[in-house]
Amino acid sequence: MENQNIIKISQDLGVTEQQIEQVLLLTEEGNTIPFIARYRKEKTGNLDEVQIKAIIDLDKSLTSLAERKETVLNKIEELGKLTPELKAAIEAATKLADVEELYLPYKEKRRTKGMIAREAGLFPLARLILQNVSNLEAEAEKFVTEGFETVEKALAGACDILSEALSEDTKLRSWTYNEIWANSLLVSQVKDEEADEKQVFKVYYDFSDKVSKLQGYKTLALNRGEKLGILKISFDHQLDKMTRFYEVRFKEKNTYIEKVVQDALKKKIVPAMERRIRTELSEVAEDGAIKLFSENLRNLLLIAPLKGKMVLGFDPAFRTGAKLAVVDQTGKLMTTHVIYPVPPASAGKIAAAKKELAELLTTYQIELIAIGNGTASRESEAFVAEVLKDFPEVSYVIVNESGASVYSASELARQEFPDLTVEKRSAISIARRLQDPLAELVKIDPKSIGVGQYQHDVSQKKLAENLDFVVDTVVNQVGVNVNTASPALLAHVAGLNKTISENIVKYREENGEIKSRAEIKKVPRLGAKAFEQAAGFLRIPNAKNFLDNTGVHPESYPAVKELLAVLDIKTLDDASKTKLQSVTVSEMSAKLGIGEATLTDIIADLLKPGRDLRDEFEAPVLRQDVLDVKDLKLGQELQGTVRNIVDFGAFVDIGVHEDGLIHQSRLVKRKRDKNGRPLPYPHPSEILAVGDIVTVWVTEVDLDRNRIGLSLIKPHGLD
Repeated sequence: MENQNIIKISQDLGVTEQQIEQVLLLTEEGNTIPFIARYRKEKTGNLDEVQIKAIIDLDKSLTSLAERKETVLNKIEELGKLTPELKAAIEAATKLADVEELYLPYKEKRRTKGMIAREAGLFPLARLILQNVSNLEAEAEKFVTEGFETVEKALAGACDILSEALSEDTKLRSWTYNEIWANSLLVSQVKDEEADEKQVFKVYYDFSDKVSKLQGYKTLALNRGEKLGILKISFDHQLDKMTRFYEVRFKEKNTYIEKVVQDALKKKIVPAMERRIRTELSEVAEDGAIKLFSENLRNLLLIAPLKGKMVLGFDPAFRTGAKLAVVDQTGKLMTTHVIYPVPPASAGKIAAAKKELAELLTTYQIELIAIGNGTASRESEAFVAEVLKDFPEVSYVIVNESGASVYSASELARQEFPDLTVEKRSAISIARRLQDPLAELVKIDPKSIGVGQYQHDVSQKKLAENLDFVVDTVVNQVGVNVNTASPALLAHVAGLNKTISENIVKYREENGEIKSRAEIKKVPRLGAKAFEQAAGFLRIPNAKNFLDNTGVHPESYPAVKELLAVLDIKTLDDASKTKLQSVTVSEMSAKLGIGEATLTDIIADLLKPGRDLRDEFEAPVLRQDVLDVKDLKLGQELQGTVRNIVDFGAFVDIGVHEDGLIHQSRLVKRKRDKNGRPLPYPHPSEILAVGDIVTVWVTEVDLDRNRIGLSLIKPHGLD
């Protein structure tokens, strides 16, 4: 069965059987996905983290399916009903639902009407119905018995036997399933409009779409609307076609057979197939939503950090005052403050707030102000812009504060800042998000970061697993400074866990800075396997051995030493880097006895020691002025930051508090096929990513609903 898994995985994922075998073997040996992806490229043929995870996940899924098949086959065999055809059908099934469908007729069930009728001896009467005998009612008198005291009850019992048998016909069920997928409509109607105060589901009050064409985000919206009691969901089937297909199975036809068909079709098979199809639609929609959320999260975590800046975090509020926090270039808290910069504060308090903010900017030589985008953000932004007229060297950035309040109230935040209020912790988090988004965002449950769609309507277990995988992948790709990282960040490093991460921080506190990767081995509970997995991802900027601040794994240090000797490199100056760039990888890897992929990575690290992957991505937009939604004009050109990607478009922060929506139809000009027919729009994630800096044009301003429409395509007439 294991070999069959490998063949199937190879077919589905387009990777070789050898690659799959190596991934599964390396995983079995206790290696983590980041370690395999980065340091075992020769064995896997350069597979990345996503491909490796897909192999592991599919292997688990296929193993689970194979185990269920074996259980079903054994149970049917115990009943003495396992035919060669049935065995072949079960073994060929590719979905768990198909296995269960084949098992259905043999499954032990609670007592049904059909069973009771059989036990009462009505099976021969059921045969007579099929034969369409002319004197059926007279024949039925012979079967009147306890529980079936009349002819009508006896015939009804016989019909129950037939409808149950028909409803378990696997070929009929399969045909019905495919028919619904191909030709039925999923329909929604409003059930309780009053429950939809903001008219969020208005588009679904009278909605229908083909099952086969239903988009994932619509499925999730329908599910939520139904769950909230706002929508009523049903199917619209071609029932006449289905009925004809069922009835042609009978040589003779009478009113009883018609009843049998209707009972089997409407009461049993169709409802069962509807449930299955809605489950499958939801699973596909969930997978799509989770994949999109994961991609958005990855791009958010990879936003370029604004390193080496003195930052003031500004957590806006109306009544309770804005909480300010100054952090130095390393993220260390310098001071916290509360000011009252916006109404309902009095004019006197607002004037005092301006003075206090100006003093903080001067005292701490602030370079950037990070303003949270929550309540009172726009008003606070106007206040900050006014103050900055006297500080032209200072800029501000609107920071997405989703999840900051979750972090602020967490046990982690309480441990970090036990003497501060929740709001002041939030201001610190907002400031640090600007300095190092990754280091700060890992402290927050990914589901609370707010870059998904319908994230509360999908499997929370599956969502958490996928988002944790994204965080792990990004953390290890970027690398972690072992001397400054929080336990929350360290816990995502391959091979480390919560306990070891806390032990690393405790070791630093007791022994001072860790000076080499070798010293990491002294941390309690950090064994040889954990060190092997983690070492290459842990950075030590001021280490004596410069390799300790690169992605080169300690296992490759001897090879690097030999490489530098062969090239006669003593220091990594420009001349040395030229030598490294001119290396013929195939020849040198053979000489050093290491893989080409490993050598390529080593050379890349030597050319840019201490490099940060995130430096390749765009930094946030810096501002010194502010816009009001009322100031927007149709056709106006603006610059903004992509905050979220969804199936139907992208939300962009253009500095007016409300994010504008670029609908997918305005992301790119629609292409047509050779016959002139319009092609489907590409998915928004194929065009934009969270964190992208974009130029957009205003296409709609709806002040009543606070909605802004944007376009990535320059509207006609503006050329």
